[in-house]
Formats: sequence, C-alpha cells, structure tokens
Amino acid sequence: MQLKIMPKKKRLSAGRVPLILFLCQMISALEVPLDPKLLEDLVQPPTITQQSPKDYIIDPRENIVIQCESKGKPPPSFSWTRNGTHFDIDKDPLVTMKSGSGTLVINIMSEGKAETYEGVYQCTARNERGAAISNNIVVRPSRSPLWTKEKLEPITLQSGQSLVLPCRPPIGLPPPIIFWMDNSFQRLPQSERVSQGLNGDLYFSNVLPEDTREDYICYARFNHTQTIQQKQPISVKVISVDELNDTIAANLSDTEVYGAKSSRERPPTFLTPEGNTSNKEELRGNVLSLECIAEGLPTPLIYWMKEEGTLPFNRTCYRNFQKTLQILQVSEADSGNYRCIAKNALGAIHHTISVTVKAAPYWITAPQNLVLSPGEDGALICRANGNPKPRISWLSNGVPIEIAPDDPSRKIDGDTIIFSNVQERSSAVYQCNASNEYGYLLANAFVNVLAEPPRILTSANTLYQVIANRPALLDCAFFGSPLPTIEWFKGAKGSALRGDIYVLHGNGTLEIPVAQKDSTGTYTCVARNKLGIAKNEAHLEIKDPTRIIKQPEFSVVQRGSTVSFECIVKHDHTLIPTVLWLKDKGELPNDRRFTIDKDHLVVTDVSDDDSGTYTCVANTTLDNVSASAVLIVVDVPNPPFDLELTDQLDKSVQLSWTPGDDNNSPITKFIIEYEDAMHEAGLWHHQTEVPGTQTTAQLQLSPYVIYSFRVMAENSLGRSLPSERSEQYLTKAAEPDKNPTTVEGLGSEPDNLVITWKPLNGFESNGPGLQYKVSWRQKDGDDEWTSVVVANVSKYIVSGTPTFVPYLIKVQALNDVGFAPEPAVVMGHSGEDLPMVAPGNVQVTVVNSTLAEVHWDPVPLKSIRGHLQGYRIYYWKAQSSSKRNRRHIEKKILTFQGSKTHGMLPGLEPFSNYTLNVRVVNGKGEGPASPDRIFGTPEGVPSAPSSLKIINPTLDSLTLEWDPPSHPNGILTEYILKYQPINSTHELGPLVDLKIPPNKTRWTLKNLNFSTRYKFYFNAQTSAGSGSQITEEGVTTVDEAMASRQVDIATQGWFIGLMCAVALLILILLIVCFIRRNKGGKYPVKEKEDAHADPEIQPMKEDDGTFGEYSDAEDHKPLKKGSRTPSDRTVKKEDSDDSLVDYGEGVNGQFNEDGSFIGQYSGKKEKEPAEGNESSEAPSPVNAMNSFV
Repeated sequence: MQLKIMPKKKRLSAGRVPLILFLCQMISALEVPLDPKLLEDLVQPPTITQQSPKDYIIDPRENIVIQCESKGKPPPSFSWTRNGTHFDIDKDPLVTMKSGSGTLVINIMSEGKAETYEGVYQCTARNERGAAISNNIVVRPSRSPLWTKEKLEPITLQSGQSLVLPCRPPIGLPPPIIFWMDNSFQRLPQSERVSQGLNGDLYFSNVLPEDTREDYICYARFNHTQTIQQKQPISVKVISVDELNDTIAANLSDTEVYGAKSSRERPPTFLTPEGNTSNKEELRGNVLSLECIAEGLPTPLIYWMKEEGTLPFNRTCYRNFQKTLQILQVSEADSGNYRCIAKNALGAIHHTISVTVKAAPYWITAPQNLVLSPGEDGALICRANGNPKPRISWLSNGVPIEIAPDDPSRKIDGDTIIFSNVQERSSAVYQCNASNEYGYLLANAFVNVLAEPPRILTSANTLYQVIANRPALLDCAFFGSPLPTIEWFKGAKGSALRGDIYVLHGNGTLEIPVAQKDSTGTYTCVARNKLGIAKNEAHLEIKDPTRIIKQPEFSVVQRGSTVSFECIVKHDHTLIPTVLWLKDKGELPNDRRFTIDKDHLVVTDVSDDDSGTYTCVANTTLDNVSASAVLIVVDVPNPPFDLELTDQLDKSVQLSWTPGDDNNSPITKFIIEYEDAMHEAGLWHHQTEVPGTQTTAQLQLSPYVIYSFRVMAENSLGRSLPSERSEQYLTKAAEPDKNPTTVEGLGSEPDNLVITWKPLNGFESNGPGLQYKVSWRQKDGDDEWTSVVVANVSKYIVSGTPTFVPYLIKVQALNDVGFAPEPAVVMGHSGEDLPMVAPGNVQVTVVNSTLAEVHWDPVPLKSIRGHLQGYRIYYWKAQSSSKRNRRHIEKKILTFQGSKTHGMLPGLEPFSNYTLNVRVVNGKGEGPASPDRIFGTPEGVPSAPSSLKIINPTLDSLTLEWDPPSHPNGILTEYILKYQPINSTHELGPLVDLKIPPNKTRWTLKNLNFSTRYKFYFNAQTSAGSGSQITEEGVTTVDEAMASRQVDIATQGWFIGLMCAVALLILILLIVCFIRRNKGGKYPVKEKEDAHADPEIQPMKEDDGTFGEYSDAEDHKPLKKGSRTPSDRTVKKEDSDDSLVDYGEGVNGQFNEDGSFIGQYSGKKEKEPAEGNESSEAPSPVNAMNSFV
C-alpha cells in the first residue's frame, strides 16, 4: 500500500465544485493545536468555549450567573444584548462581568428580584480577527406556586365501581413531580388495579372495601426550588349496596354519591384516553410515553402492539404495570399507530394512538474552523436536518451575512460558504443558524488566514517501546500554514519511508502495523512547506512479548482438599513483570488459605465459596497477558430435607423429599432407610433405592410397625449424611403373612420328637400376641394331626414316641388378628437308638504288602434304629511274623460314609498280622462289632540300612560298618555292596559288586589303591527285592615315602633364598637397562626372560604323566549322573536311592570271602557333569599319579 498524500489546490476553477468541496473538507482538518507555546505566537479569532443553556431556569433565591467563556489571540472582549438590544452592564450596579471572561453575575440576593432580569441574553466575544456569538439564552426564574383553595367532598361508592381521584397540580417552572401519599408520608400502594396516570391522577379500575381511607393526598415536588406542595386530603369510603342505600337516606343533604354503576362484573372500558383513537406528537430524541388505563371487574390487563410493525426491542420498556409504554430515543421511524388492548374474563377493548415524531434541527455537518495560508482555498459547510426541514442562515462576526462587509474571496452557496485565494483580511468568525418551529442550532466557525513555517510540536528524542508483532505509532504533531508535508526517514541516511510496512497518518504519525525486531532504530520526522522545514527524531525499541508458557488448568477438587494453579511467565529480559491473581475478575479473598508462591497459587482447605474462575495476569509496562482456569469444588451431596409422607395406606405410603445441594457432582441415587420404633428402636434398615432424578418413592410397608424414614443421597464421591427422620407412621395390625422357617423334627431321646423352627422377628409378627400352632402325626399311620399352640418360642418336645419313626410336622404363625397362610409340611423322625445288629459275612482280601480290601453285608434298616451314617472298621496289628512275638498295637479306625459295603485299608505294614471288625453307625452311635477277622501281609522290600560308616582306613584297605534297616519288612537274605574309585578329575573307575551275608554288620575291603577315594553304595534285600541304598565315600591312607616328597617347597629355606637372589638379579638388570637406554643402547629383555624362565612354574601335561593344575572349574567332566558325597562323610538319606549304573556300565568280578578282589574290571570310563558338593581336599601329586587314565 503506497502512502497517500493529498495534493493542494492553489486556485479555484469554475465548474469543479465537487472537487473543491472535497479539497475544502480535507484542508479544514487543519486546526490550531492547543499547544501553549504555539498559542502565544499565533493570532486566532474568538471561539466560544462555555455558555449557559438555551433554556436557563434559575433559582430566584440565588444570584444569577450567565456564563460566556471564549478563547482567542489577542484575548477577546465581551458584550451582551438583552431582548435584542445592547445590555449596558455599567449602568446596573447589580450586574458585573468576571475579569478575563464574559460571564455575567447579577447580585439579586442583596436587593432586586429575579423577575426583573427575565429575558433573552446573547454574548459576543470579539478581537481583531472577528467576533463569535453565543446562543440566545432565555433566562427564567423557577416557580413553585401553591395549590388553589378548594373544598373536597368525601367520596362514597359501592365496592367494585371505578374511581379517579384528580390531582390537578399548580403549573410550575419546571413542571413538578407528582406522587400520592397519606398523612404519615407513606406512599400509597399501587398495582394493576390502582395506579397513577401521567397527568398525576390516581385511577382505580375497581374499588375494594380496603380502599376506604380519609387521607388520599397528592403531593407536587418542585426540584429546582426543593419544595413540596400538598393538596387537601381526599376521603373515600367504599360500602356495600345495603350500606350505600342507608347512607343515601341518612346523609342525602351533605354527601355526594359517586357514580351509579353496578358492582357486578363487567368488561373493560378506558378511563384514559377517551374514545377509540387519539393522537400523540413527540420530538426526536425524547422519550415517547403512551398511556392506557382501563376500568372493569375483574381488573383488566393491558397489552401493547404496533400496527404494521414491531416494537423496538432494545428501546422499549413498560411502566406502571404495563399501562404505560415508553420508547427511548424516539426517531422518525417510530411514527405510526400504536394499539393498547384492555382485557379481562368478560371481554376486551382497544384504543389506537397515532404517533407523529417531529424533530428540532440536528447537525449533519457542523461547520469547522479553517486555518488557511494566503492564496489557499477552503469552504465552510453547515448541514442540518429536522422535521420540518430547517432553514439555514449565515452571519459574519455576528452580523447577517447579507449586510456584512463584502469579501471578494467569499461566495455563499446555500449551506456552504466557498473561499478562494484568501488573504489575511479574509479572517472572520462565521455563524451558521439552522432553525424550524421546534428550535434552532447556532455554530461558530472561524476562518483564520496565517502564514507560518512548519513547527513540530512533539517532544524531541522521544523513546518508544513496543512489543514485537504489535503496531508501533511514532508521533509527529505539527503545525504550519500552508499545511506542511510530512516525511519519515530511518537512520542517518536513506529515502523517505514508503511501502507496505509503513502507514503515514494525516496528523503526522508514522505507523508500523507489525513491528519486528529489525524495526528498532532512530526515525526522523521532516515537516516542509514553502516557508521552511522542521525535523524531529524519535527512537524505537522492540521488546519480546510477555507470554504465559504454563497456564493454570481446569480443576475439580473435593471440599477440604488442596488445589494448586500454576502460571509460568516468559518475558523480555529488560522488562520486569508483575503477576497478579484474580478470582472471578476481582481480588483474591483476604484469607490465609490462599498463598502465592513464585509460579503457583495454592488454595488449602477448599470450600464451596472457592469455586470460580481464577485468572493469572502478567503485567509489564508495555503489555499484559492473562490465562484463566475454572475451579469446581465437589463433595458428597448435602442431606435431603423436607421429608413428607402422603398417600398413607395400610401397606404403603408415598415418601417425598427435597434434594440437598449436589455440590457440583450430580446425584446418582437416593437410599431410603427405615426404623421400626416398636421392635428395633435405633436400628435402621435398608428399604429401597431410587434414581437421582426422582424425589418421591412409593414404599411397601409391613403391618403393625411404627415406621420412621430417612433418605441419603449418593454421587460419584460418596454418600451424604442421613436426612432428618420423617414423622412416625404406625401401620395397622394384620395376620402374619409368613410362617417360621427352618422347621425340623429330630428326637433327642429314643422316645421323643423335638420340633424346632426359626421364629418370626417382631417386624414379621404383623400384630400383637404372636404364637405358633405346632402340628404333627406319624407319616405311615392313620392318626389325625395333633396340634398345640405355644407362645413365641422356637422349640416344642413331643414325648412318648416310638423309636425312630417318621413324622409329618408343620408350624403355623398366628397373632391376635389371625393365622398365617397354611404352612408347608416337613418330615422328621423321632429319637434314635443304638443299632442292634452287627454287619455279617466280613471278608478280607490282601491286595499287596501295604493294602487290603474289606467286604461286608449290610445291616437291615430296621435294626439300625436311626439315620444310617456309615460303617466303621476297627483294625490293629496283632503279631510280627519276623520275631514271632505278640504285642498289642493301638487300634486304628476307618469310617465309610453311607451304605457302602466295602472299603480299602491303606498304610499296612508288610510281613505283619492284623485283626479287624466292622460296626454300623447311626446318629445315636455304634452298633455291636462283627466277629474279628485275622489276616497277614506279605513281605516287602526293606528300608535302607540305618547307617553306614568308613572306619580304620589303611594304605590299601577300608572297613565298612553299618546298622540293619529299621524296617526290614521281611527276612533279610543278603546285603549288596557296590563301590568304585574316583580320581582327581572326578572321573569314576570300574564298579565292583559284592554280596554280604545278612548277619554281618562290618566288612573290610582289602587290596585297594593307596591314597585313593572310593564311593560306596549299600542296600539290604529280602525275597521281595532290594531296598533303598545308602552311599558313602572313603579314602585310603598315603605312603609315607611319597608323602615326604610332597613337602611344600614354598616353605623351604633354599627356595626362599633362591627367590630373593632372582629378585635382586632382576633389579640389577633393570638398573643396567635404564643406564644403557639413557646412553642410546638396546637390551633384549624379552629374550633374556625367555632364557631364564623358571621350570618350576611350568604346568605338567596330562598326556605325558606330568602334573597339571587342579581346578574345580565347571569345564571339568566328572561323574556321570551322580554326585560326590561331601568330604565330611555325612550321609544323605536321599543319596541311598542312587543306582550303581549311574556311575558307569558295571563290573565283572568277584570277591573272596574276606573281601579281596579277584579278577579284573572292564568297562569304559566316561566324563559326565558332577552334582552336589565337591570335595574340599586339594589333590596331591601322589593322587594324580594313581588316578585312572
């Protein structure tokens, strides 16, 4: 967008009036700025700055002050006219003019009357450049006359008639404000029936007996004089028809009977205005007030409408109970027909008011002051409107322009004065007068012809600071005549600023619509006209905007908790922000619960009043930003209240309530509880639940209960406190509607029947006198029911019954009102007795050495004499076959439920004799035992030997000693011993198998390798097979000669001396090497070290029989599928289950009777992973040599 600088016209060309007017309007924008320094130097025609109103009503008790103030250069002088003629103030001692002003002060407080100075005043301010005049000021003193004396007769009328009490206040200046009061200065109440009209009268649409009073008083308040005038009180008496006739007969001579209408109901009629139509005229800009007041019985209501249009929505209001329609700021468009409608139950009536809006003159374009330079052109335009159209007339220096001195540069064209090629003598003050029958407008506008070089009025070197991306406005207020041209420059050099990023305003201001960081710098404003040039510099700094980078967030918290709002502000480093927190656009409450800590606002112990909008406002000297968050405080609901019971029936009632505050969390349901004050006072029970949108519930009730109810509300946060209890409600008694439950018949003795039941509680009794009717009879007999009524108990005993006979039983509830429904029949039995017969044909089948199966014949049901609970087997171990001695063992019992006729006996000991018998069991106890049956169990495999120890180790022999198995489970036939050597790498040698007679508990193995570890596997055997094995390890002793060679050389003196010599030699070599290196020589240290390597630290190879390094590392391959026994020789029982084959493929050989080895072993040794603990013994060289390859 290019800068647009308007061109100037030097001469007025004929036939170009539109262009001239346009140019004149632009030039007229030049006004003399109100700069004190400028005004000291410039001449200026007078301008009226202050004057009294056109219609000036004064207080006659105070001095009269008529204002007229003006400015101009040189200061103007003042003169006045009164009623069109010169007012010589020097001749009136009561009139003075303020110094330096044209304001008149008329001193009437000391003497004189205000009426003397009534009239039309006009002020003239004049200097060498022209004369300005004020409006015509009509001065009138205010008046508050008294009411004329009148005799007011009492008014008597019948109830229901209409009535109008006239006010007719005295005419005052200005008109008074009317209101009706009584003798106590209390305003009389008004309503749709009784109201005051616009004229001050008091209208009654119909009267009532309560309207009777003797002090209806109309008051007129004159605000200007602060006085109130009072009319004589009016007495009104409203009577019935009979009272009215009596009054007429008795007081006909001195009582006026008001009206003769009947008091019966009637349709509306209008009291004001009269007729069907009326007219109303109002001036533009005023308030249009239309009134319709109607009478009728019942009282009519008033409605308004505009015919062929709608009432203006934002300017329409109703007063006086809709009897008055007001339209604010009325305009010509509000003209038209308005209809008021009065309506009651008996009919309707309407009245049409035709409204015409007239207008006193009002400005369209008021003339503006012109400042021109010699030779320039210009124009004064005076345009006004009104209804009717106003007439425009011009004056020059207060004189009608037709008789004013002629000016060749001036031409009048209706509402416009055109100036061309003006000179200094063309300076004058022109007045434009626009008038019609409703008023006038008067405006002063001067033409001031000046020749002035440019002046810049803005202070030099002003610093502007602006936020980035916002507009920057650099001021350059200027003055000059002719009107200077303005240009802006940036920096010391460069062309005038133009282009899209700059806007030059007519007042000289340079605007940068979107200032950026690179806009920073020094700008120069240059003003030029033909008389000179002026410059001014301004400095612009662009700042980073203030931003809230972390805004407070919406929060929903529970009452009593703590909430925190965060507000982190980022700002320009040269600006210092202040952060302010607001609540609902106001200050935070003065409460210690609100704390501000750096970037946070924290509210503790949150209450309901803390809900609202919290705003963080960050202010700097250049900008401000804000961010808001809403806090909603929630909590469990408040308790419901106003509980009410309605629709009270025998077995139901309706409960209603008013919900408490939901505390910003919707109520999801209501829980209703009841208390039974008669039976369980203080204990509340759940009655029902209803949705949270429901506030009533139909409750089903039980008879003979004193009910109280309470309600709790529940939302997502929890349940409210209970409401206050409702009123109590006692339901009528009724017969029980249910019978006792859990009815049973069981005998406690063989000859009785005990009938029990769960009794009803008090709530279920439904009435007083709760009892039970207990009935019984034998199930299989023809007996009638036997019944008995018992008190509120839970048991009844029937004596003398046969043993264990089925009975039919029923228990029925009853109370003083009646019986419960027929109860259900249950079956019971009389008392049980011990069974009489033992089970027969008991048979035992031995399944294996630990399990046997028992069979028996069932006992006849009749001989059981009770409820069959099962059969019970007693069995015990009677004799050991291995030792052939009899000893008693504790009896064991197995019970088999129900009618089973066989069972298994587990956990028997092998090779043992057992005795058993069988008995039947009922609820009373056991029957007689069956004859004893004896059976034996076969042999089984023995347990592991109780212990195994290695004793007396020698160079080539080991002795084993053991204890027999604790459970041989038969006759031992032999022991089996297996063993094999283990070398230093945990590899197993061949497995040797040896059988030992069962009577042995010690065995010596000879011809073993010296210093060798052996693993032994040992178990016992019967004819049923081999038992579990036990394992152990042992080591033969070391040969003394070989042991002597194993002495640790590290402890020998010669070895210690050798090591010291080697260390000394290495130190000498290092010193020599260091010296030679400093001399530039080389020494083959690596070759020397290789040549002198110590042979004793070299490892021995396994394949050539030399010693290798012993290690327990995981990459060794020791036993296959086995584990080494720990070196402390403790025996783990679980190891006895190992098989010899776990360690290899077995051996082929025999042992002599003394245990020596005969033959040779064969087999293949394999390396397998080892399990368990490794030996803590370090292998010796001797062991390594004797290990198997």
